[in-house]
This record gives sequence, structure tokens and C-alpha cells, in this order.
Amino acid sequence: MSDIQFKGYAIHDKKKWRLQSDLKPVEIQPKKWEETDIDIAITHCGVCGSDIHTLTNGWGNLDHLPLVVGHEIIGKAVRVGSIAAEKTGFKVGDRVGVGAHIWSCGECQACKTDNENYCPKGLDTYNSPYPDGIISQGGFSTAIRADHRFAFPIPEKLKSEHAASMLCAGLTVFSPLVRNGCGPGKKVGIVGLGGLGHYGVMFAKALGAEVYVLSHSPNKEADAKKLGADHFIVTSDKSQMEKIQLSLNLIISTVDVTEGYPLKDFLTLLFVNGVFVNVGIPDSPLPQIGPFDIVANGVHLAGSLIGSKKEAIQMLQLAADKGIEPWIELMPMSKVKEAVERMKEGKPKYRYVLVQDFVPTDGSGFH
Repeated sequence: MSDIQFKGYAIHDKKKWRLQSDLKPVEIQPKKWEETDIDIAITHCGVCGSDIHTLTNGWGNLDHLPLVVGHEIIGKAVRVGSIAAEKTGFKVGDRVGVGAHIWSCGECQACKTDNENYCPKGLDTYNSPYPDGIISQGGFSTAIRADHRFAFPIPEKLKSEHAASMLCAGLTVFSPLVRNGCGPGKKVGIVGLGGLGHYGVMFAKALGAEVYVLSHSPNKEADAKKLGADHFIVTSDKSQMEKIQLSLNLIISTVDVTEGYPLKDFLTLLFVNGVFVNVGIPDSPLPQIGPFDIVANGVHLAGSLIGSKKEAIQMLQLAADKGIEPWIELMPMSKVKEAVERMKEGKPKYRYVLVQDFVPTDGSGFH
């Protein structure tokens, strides 16, 4: 047993998403303890676009209130169940990460093939009801109770503040990159240079691909090149777009807006049997396309949801080996209202990470 406190910053009223008077501290009721679980004292939590979509009810899923969001979690294990210890080797004091998923059935075909992130019975790290009726609560908090299958070991070389946002933003782009053969000799396009997009550039480059950033904003070119992009294409420039038609093997789209989104134009950039993968999840539908938009060059139109534990471990090790450091801004968790509001306005460059200051932590070995 540990004397860990479960407290977090929760939204109480879906009409107050701007958080001027909401996002108040609450006591969190964790799920019933099982020997498959790990209790984690949180030191860092990234602010994800999914948090904003949920808090603003943009996805229409803000049904369980009060709710604590946050699913890019790093902390230290303070209690490890006997089964969890046997299966993972985790022990008290180890650094542990938790991403966007917290549980799956373990019995379906998806779970048995390292695709547990697609389990139809899977639970999200926050806003999902456990079988006992407890609602899962996220990482804008002091602690979380996690099933060991969804707790990731953090390589020693990675700083906690760097690893945090990898657990959703990083994994969301890493999974479709590796599943679609990103590597030497491949030309990969990354649509959008934000939190997800900047990870897309770094991971695609680390995997050995030739990287193209596709952005509506010419102001992002310098950042794209610093991150490792080989080419920068302004999507509103027809001549630039025409020059790379039928040339890319893979496009990962990271944007979460659909107004003025040139989906048809992006599909023309793909070589025969190239793959377009959408990972951004806007509040509104994607633009309509016609049959010839996909048959003309035999393209594959796909989607991807986060990634598996196997891929998360692979990603974290790659980041450690290659010295990948995301562009982040640290903020104390007590300023969560400000962080969320600034995230909503698109101000981070390129990710906010909250440092838990709700309750004292010694932070030893976690910075």
C-alpha cells in the first residue's frame, strides 16, 4: 500500500469550456485495485488536442462530469500489483508512462495481434466507464491507476518532459509511419506542422525517409527545416504542388481542421498505390471526394488511431537512441487553465507539458 493522493483538475460544466470559472480541483475515485494494476505518482502530463476537443465538447462526448483529462502521462510507480510485477518487471520507483488507452479486453483478435489500441471494448485513459461504474480520469492530476498492459517503461536517456507528449502525439504519427514502410528510399509527406506534425517530421527522418512538409503557412518553413525536413511545400502554391505530383509513397495528415482542406490535391501527390493516412480528428467531416480521386493513381485512403504498446516501446527507444527532443513548453500544472486556453488558440510551439505541482514530489531521477 501507498499513501498516494488521487486529486486532479476537473471540468464540471460543459458550457464553461473556456475554463474561467471551471477546471477546479477534485478528489478522484480510482478504479478498484487489482493485482494487475500499477499506481503511478504523476510528475508530467502533456496537453493534447484530444483534451481540447473533449473539454469543448467538440466531439460531443463530454458525458461524464466532473472529468479530469490528460493522457500523455509520466510518473513513478508507487504501488505495483503482484501480477503486474510478474508480467512487466516494474517495481516501485520505476519511471512509467501512460498514453491514451488504459484497458482492453485482451481476448479479441485485435488484442491478440498487437492491435489492442483497436479493441472494440477498449477504454480510454479518461472519460470511459470501467465495469464497476467508475469513470476513468486522466493525467491533469496527482496520480493514476493503470492496467500494467498500458504502462510503458521509459528509457533512461529520455527526459520525462520529452517522453510525455510522445505517448499520444508521438505514437499517433509513429504507428502509421512504421506500419506503412517508412524508411530509406521512401518519400513521406507530413501535412501540418503542429504538435503531431513536428513529431511526424522527426520520426520519419529518424526512420530514414526523405521528408516533405506540406503546410498552408509559409512561415513554418524555417521550423520544418530545423526539425529535419528535406522539402517544404506551400499547399496553396499550385506550381509547388504540381512539381511533386505522383512522387510520394506515404502522406500522414495531422491537421484537425477541414475548412479549405485540399484532400483531393493531396491524393494527386501520391505515387501509384501510395497511402494517405489521416490521424487528425476534426470536429467536422472530411471533404467529400469522388471515385476518380482514388482510382486514378490507385491510392489507399486510410486512418490510424494512436498505436500499440509494442510500437510505443519501439518509438521511445528510437527517440532515446537518436536523441529526439520534441519542441515543448513547460508549465506548472497549477496553470492548467492557461495552458488549455493557449492550446485552444494554437499558441504552443509545439506542445505544452504540465509539471505536476498539485502535491509535493521529490522529482528524484525524473528530470
